[in-house]
Amino acid sequence: MFFEIDPVCHMQVMPETAAARYEYKGKTYYFCNPRCRDRFKANPEQFLAPVKLEIPKSKIEVSESIYTCPMHPEVRQRGPGACPKCGMALEAEMVTLEEEVNPELVDMTRRFWIAAALSVPVLVLGMSEMLPVVQFILATPVVLWAGWPLFQRAWASIVNRSPNMFTLIGMGTGTAYVYSATAVLIPSLQVYFEAAAVITTLVLLGQVLELRARSRTGAAIKSLLGLAPRTARRLLPNGLEEEVALDHVHVGDRLRIRPGEKVPVDGIILDGQSSVDESMISGEPIPAEKIPGDRVIGGTINTTGGFIMRAERVGHDTLLSQIVTMVSQAQRSRAPIQRLADVVSSYFVPAVVIAAVVTFIVWLTVGSEPRFPHALLNAVAVLIIACPCALGLATPMSIMVGVGRGAAAGVLIKNAEALEVMEKVDTLVVDKTGTLTEGKPAVATIVPASEFTDSEVLRFAASIEQASEHPLASAIVHAAAERNVPLLPAKEFRSVTGKGVMGKVDERAVALGNLKLLEDFAIGAGALRDRADGLREEGQTVMFLALDGKAAGLIGVADPIKPSTVEAIRALHSERLRIVMVTGDSRKTARVVSDRLGIDEVQAEVLPQHKGEIVKQLQKEGRIVAMAGDGINDAPALAAANVGIAMGTGSDIAIQSAGITLVKGDLRGIVRARVLSRATMKNIRQNLFLAFVYNILGIPIAAGVLYPLFGLLLSPMIASAAMTFSSVSVITNALRLRRIQL
Repeated sequence: MFFEIDPVCHMQVMPETAAARYEYKGKTYYFCNPRCRDRFKANPEQFLAPVKLEIPKSKIEVSESIYTCPMHPEVRQRGPGACPKCGMALEAEMVTLEEEVNPELVDMTRRFWIAAALSVPVLVLGMSEMLPVVQFILATPVVLWAGWPLFQRAWASIVNRSPNMFTLIGMGTGTAYVYSATAVLIPSLQVYFEAAAVITTLVLLGQVLELRARSRTGAAIKSLLGLAPRTARRLLPNGLEEEVALDHVHVGDRLRIRPGEKVPVDGIILDGQSSVDESMISGEPIPAEKIPGDRVIGGTINTTGGFIMRAERVGHDTLLSQIVTMVSQAQRSRAPIQRLADVVSSYFVPAVVIAAVVTFIVWLTVGSEPRFPHALLNAVAVLIIACPCALGLATPMSIMVGVGRGAAAGVLIKNAEALEVMEKVDTLVVDKTGTLTEGKPAVATIVPASEFTDSEVLRFAASIEQASEHPLASAIVHAAAERNVPLLPAKEFRSVTGKGVMGKVDERAVALGNLKLLEDFAIGAGALRDRADGLREEGQTVMFLALDGKAAGLIGVADPIKPSTVEAIRALHSERLRIVMVTGDSRKTARVVSDRLGIDEVQAEVLPQHKGEIVKQLQKEGRIVAMAGDGINDAPALAAANVGIAMGTGSDIAIQSAGITLVKGDLRGIVRARVLSRATMKNIRQNLFLAFVYNILGIPIAAGVLYPLFGLLLSPMIASAAMTFSSVSVITNALRLRRIQL
């Protein structure tokens, strides 16, 4: 929801519920009450005249970006301000790398120090009950100037029918000040300027501490933004290099990355090889080896060798930019557990006001002498000590810090609901290809005939396949490159559909394909046939190589299991998760993979549209299901699951359908997500417990229930300090999530 500013009193006004409006020079202005509208109508230019301010050069101008409230994400406006529902200072939706001056923090800090300087003599004079006129002179600027933002927010809460902590603070300090100001004229009455002044000062201190603590919740995004370098080294067509700003890098540009430099954008290595440290994005501490054809991610660090890359994704399309956007949106989302705090908060402030009124009446009626001072101070203490702000902050602060911590470990949370549900998951459905396996075929076995070597078989097979576009051909050519096997030019290349390829390499007739291709040329496979049957039992696709009409060997190609999968499955089982593999592959291939990994249940030969039905069936059995996949065909199942988990190496559609994305595409990230979910929800429960218990114990003590037994009364000033502590303690507890081990 967006808010307009009343040009007369500068209050925030919702256009839909404005008390008055007026059109002037083609623009509609909104007002919080008819009196403001009438003043505007009398002399519009008076209120529209630009105000000239001398801004020191050291100050950074406040941008007109969108600001929102952590407790009420639906509240959105241009530029900074205060939330009309809870009174909290709004925060920019997008964190920037530059250290911006927080105008709210600057203003509150200035008001606090001035209020503190004036409150000390007021407190000293109040303890000796001397010079009430001097107390009045010193306390008035504290309450009416330093505390003016508190009264503004209290009034806004009443106008918007959203009572909050500032409603209670305004009533408490206002009552103490007005009564004391009246008592100055009546010498027989006691003044309480010290209570009004010290309460205001302590509340301002709480605002300063809270704003400082809240600024640290954006540290995760700032660290991500800091990963990208400011410039890139672009290669020109004439062979020269130029250093350009990152904004000027375009798709297709060739960039040189030297040892120790950061990769500027996402792209593919064209020449050279190196080890790249991707820990800042993926959470993996071991640098990844990169060769030509491998992808690199912007923001990662090139550690050893230099290479030339082609830019594929730049600007907002880079993975780093997408991560920052996803984290920002997730930090503003609301977890289902927040509904409990919302329900309690909606009744809380009216209940506190009633409790304060009851406290005043009881003390005035049956309290000890002097009754009226006791009644007033205890009622003010009840108003001040209650802090619905702590209750409202309990969930969003933990979500903000938890989501940021996950991003630093390569676990991207799309929304708070996924983070909450993740700890309850008891069944994990995983796709095979691209999730458990690498997702691309690779040479697994080379079996040469008696008079040939592995290198010879691979050289002739890769040489003939380099002209083919088949995925299996790419696997063989890639294997030759990895093993530094030199290729030879192929001639008279011909592809036989469903059987294989043939041609001439180094003036020798070469045929590579299945057994049917050899049979067409009456070439016997001999002992290679039995070996091929054994490889097929292991789930490999077998191709026979014939040279000059004679069997020379065979090559087995398979989709290899990711090196991390075995460890990940073991860790997931330790989390007491039942793992179900769903794949479109044959039962034989699926069984080979499941037996090797210890999968609990296998669903093979499943059509893409039926994966979602399997997820729904498990849910009907009472299971809370997480689905992990990476392909377009996994998107419906990811959306149907209680929590969808996309591999960051997969398709964009899969990532959009999922609630959690693993940057590395590594199943160990699911274990990290579980640990993060468990720690975040535990932190939220701790915060809610602190907020509930604080108010359950604080309000009765402030009301004076301990006085009959122990003669103990709670000073409004102590109540104010306790209220400040409650909000800060919730934020401080949430910040502990930054240190959890994932």
